[in-house]
Amino acid sequence: MSVDQQQETAPAPEPAGAGVRRDPVVALVAVATSAAAAVLLLALGGGGPQEPIAGLPDPGPVVGWGLPAVRLAADLLAVAVIGGLLVTPLTMRRIGDEVGASAFRGLRSVRLLALGWFVAVLAQIVLTYSDQFAVPLSQVGWTELRGFLTTADQAKSLLVQAGLVLALVVVSRWVLLTRSVLALLVLALAAVVPPLLTGHAAGAGNHDTAVIGVVVHVIAAVIWVGGVVALWWHLALSRKMRERALHRFSGIASWCLAAVVISGVIGTLVRTGGVDGLASAYGAAAGVKLVLVTLVGLVALQLRRRVIAAPVQDAALLLRLTGLEVIVMATAIGLGVALSRTPPPVPDSLYPTAAQSLIGGAVPPEPTLGRLLFSFTPSGLGMLVVLLGSAAYIAGLRTLRRRGDAWPVGRTVLWFAGILVVAYATMGGLGVYAKVAFSAHMASHMALSMVAPIFLVSGRPIQLALRALPGSDVPGGTGPRQLLAGVLDSRVAKVFMNPVTASLLLIGSLWVVYLSDGLFDALMRNHLGHVAMEVHFLLAGLLFFEVLIGEGPGHRLTYVGRLLMLLVSMPFHAFFSVTVMGSDRIIGEQYYRLLDVPWIDSLLDDQNLAGAMNWALGEVPMVMVIIVLLLQWWRSDQREARRRDRAADRDGDAELNAYNAMLGQIAEGKADVHSGRGYQER
Repeated sequence: MSVDQQQETAPAPEPAGAGVRRDPVVALVAVATSAAAAVLLLALGGGGPQEPIAGLPDPGPVVGWGLPAVRLAADLLAVAVIGGLLVTPLTMRRIGDEVGASAFRGLRSVRLLALGWFVAVLAQIVLTYSDQFAVPLSQVGWTELRGFLTTADQAKSLLVQAGLVLALVVVSRWVLLTRSVLALLVLALAAVVPPLLTGHAAGAGNHDTAVIGVVVHVIAAVIWVGGVVALWWHLALSRKMRERALHRFSGIASWCLAAVVISGVIGTLVRTGGVDGLASAYGAAAGVKLVLVTLVGLVALQLRRRVIAAPVQDAALLLRLTGLEVIVMATAIGLGVALSRTPPPVPDSLYPTAAQSLIGGAVPPEPTLGRLLFSFTPSGLGMLVVLLGSAAYIAGLRTLRRRGDAWPVGRTVLWFAGILVVAYATMGGLGVYAKVAFSAHMASHMALSMVAPIFLVSGRPIQLALRALPGSDVPGGTGPRQLLAGVLDSRVAKVFMNPVTASLLLIGSLWVVYLSDGLFDALMRNHLGHVAMEVHFLLAGLLFFEVLIGEGPGHRLTYVGRLLMLLVSMPFHAFFSVTVMGSDRIIGEQYYRLLDVPWIDSLLDDQNLAGAMNWALGEVPMVMVIIVLLLQWWRSDQREARRRDRAADRDGDAELNAYNAMLGQIAEGKADVHSGRGYQER
C-alpha cells in the first residue's frame, strides 16, 4: 500500500463542518446549462436544422439536433476523463509510487467514461456523414460510410480520435503507477486534438494561426475544467489531501486562464475576419463566451487564493466556487459546440485562387528592403513561442527576484534576442516571404535552426527553470523541479543529447526534407506542413546548440569534444548548400508552379540563391559558436585556477608538494614514471 493510500485510508480528523459531500446536482446542472447554451446559440446563429427546401435532400431534424448533442456529450465526457486522470498529479507524492486511493477511484471512473467517449465519437462519424451528404440515418450504408472515412478529412480526424480513445480505454485497465497515469493523461489530451484540425479554424484566413490558436484554447480549457472536476472529486477527502490538491491546481488554473483568453481572442479575430466580424452572430457569441470565461476565471482565481491563504479552509466556499466554475465552463463548452455548427462571417471569395488557399492570403508584392524589414503576418507558431517563451522566462525572473536571488542581465538580453529572431523568421518580413520564395524559406529556417537557438540557449532557460520551479510540497515527493530534473537525466534525454543524434537531427534532416523526392512538396501543400518544419528545425537547433554551448545537466562532452563536433558538422552543412546550388531538379517545383509568383522569373535561379545564402551565411553562426566555446573554455580554466588557489590556501599547497615529491622519487628511481605510483600513494 502506498503512502497516499495509507493517508486516505486513515484520514486526519476534520474540524467540525469541514467534511463536504459530493453532490451530483452540480453535474446535472452543468450538463443542462451547457445543453441549453448550445441549443440557444444554434437557434440564434443558424446552425440548427433548417426548413427543408422542396426538391433538395434533407437528413431530417434528428440529425440536425442529434449531431451537436452527440458532440456536446463527447466533449463533456472528454473533460470528465481528463478530470479523473488529473486526480493523480494533484495528489501524488512521488512519480514512481502506486496510485493512491482517490487516484485509483478516478482511474476506475476513467474506464467507463472513456468508453462512453468512444461511443460518442463513433456516433459523430455516422451523424456527420448523414449531415454532410443529406442522407437520412435510415439510409446510411456501410459502403458509403467506409468511403467517407477514407476520403473526408473530418471523418479521418474522428477516426483517429476514436482510435486514441479506444487505446485509452484498453490501457487504463492495466495502469497502476503514477508515471503511467501521467502518460495516460498525455494520451487523453492528444485524443482531444484531431477534430480541431478540420473545423472552422482549418478554413480560416490564416490557417496555422487559427488551428494552433484553437488547439491551445481547447487544451487549456480542458485542463482547467478537468482540474475543477478533479478538485471537486477531492472535496470529500481529508483536509490534508484537499489542501494539497487545491494548492497545486491554483497555479495550473492561472496559466490555463491566460492561455484560454489570449488564444480565444486571437482565434476569434482570425475566424471572423477582424474586428468588423465581431458584430455577426458568430462573433457576438464568441465574444460573450470569452467575457464569461474571463470574468468567472478571475473571480475564481481570487476566491481560490483566499481559500488557500485562510488558516482553516472554508469547505462550503470551496464547494460553491468549484460548482460555479463547473457550470460556467460547461456553458462555455456548450457555446463552443454551437459555434462549431454556426457559420462564421467569412466571405465566399476569401480564396479566389488555389495559391491563396495554400498560403492563406494574397501573394505578397516583390520584396524590397523596407518590406523585408517591416512586413508582418500573424503566425500561430511564432505567437506561441514569443508569448509562451516570454511569459515563462519573465515568471522565472520574478520568482528569483522575490527570493532575492540574482540572475545575469546578459542572459535575459540573449534570451529575448532569440525570441525576436523567432518572431522575425515566422511573423516578420522573412516569415511573410518564406511561404512564396524558396530563398526566403531557406533563410527563415536557417534563422530558426542556427541563429535563434544560439541566443536562446545562451539565455540558460534550463538553469532558470531548475532554480525557479517549485520543489515538492510534501517531504521526499516529486515536484515540478524534480520532474524537470528527472526528464533531463532520463535515458531518452541522454539519447537526444548524444552529439551524433543532435547532429543528425539538425544537419541530416536538411538532406531528408529538401532532397527527398516529393517530401518538401507534400509538406508545403499542407496547411500545417510548413509549421511542422518550423517546429522541427527550431527544436533541432535548440538541441544541437544545447549540446555545443549549453551548461545544463547531462553534458558529457569536453570543450575539445564540442569543438570537434562542430568542425565535423560544418562540412556536411556546406555540402548540402553546394548540392542545392548545383541541382538541376527544382525543390518543391509543384508547389511553386502552383503559386506562380509573378516577381520570380526563374525558380532554379531562386534555388541557387537559396543555396548560396545557406552556404555563405551558414558559416557565421558556426564562427559565433567557436568564439562562445573558446570564451567558455577560458572561463572554465579561470574558475578551475581559482578553485585550486583556494584549495592551496586551505591545505598549504599539499597537491603541488605531493607532485614535486613524486618527481623527486622518480629522479631517485624510487617511483615508476609511467604509473606515478609514488604520487598516487601520497
